[in-house]
Amino acid sequence: MIPPIPLSTIDPHMMWLMVGFAGVTILYAVLRGSRAKKDPLARGPSSASLARQRNVERQMESLLVELSEMARQITAQLDTRAAKLEALIHEADEKISALRQGGAMPSQAMTPNAPPQWTTASIDPQHEAVYALADQGKPTAEIARQLNRPNGEVELILALRARV
Repeated sequence: MIPPIPLSTIDPHMMWLMVGFAGVTILYAVLRGSRAKKDPLARGPSSASLARQRNVERQMESLLVELSEMARQITAQLDTRAAKLEALIHEADEKISALRQGGAMPSQAMTPNAPPQWTTASIDPQHEAVYALADQGKPTAEIARQLNRPNGEVELILALRARV
């Protein structure tokens, strides 16, 4: 450790020089510390960050345009399907009224608890072949193979036959 120097031996000019040096050092430490603690967001935006921000804005706008276009397409598809369903419902209602008026289904059989009484004229001729092979005791897979029809269709025809 360095022994302390008595103040009486120091030149007064040297004393002011040391005090000034200490003051400058303290001032430097204070200013340097406050400069390092500045908020980076407090600075004004630079040109690079503005370009990046505009690029993000363009991307967001294009994404919004794509989303609105997709929503428009989905809405159009839903409207088309709804129109098709309405047309099918209308067609089904017309066929029901035609069947009621045509006599293929007696009006007394239209009660909710009674099953419909179909006449023999209402059996589909294409189904008769399925019925004939089923009456011979052939399995569903063989009937489908012989008539070149899907298994599910043959099963459906036979399942609906029980209701007729």
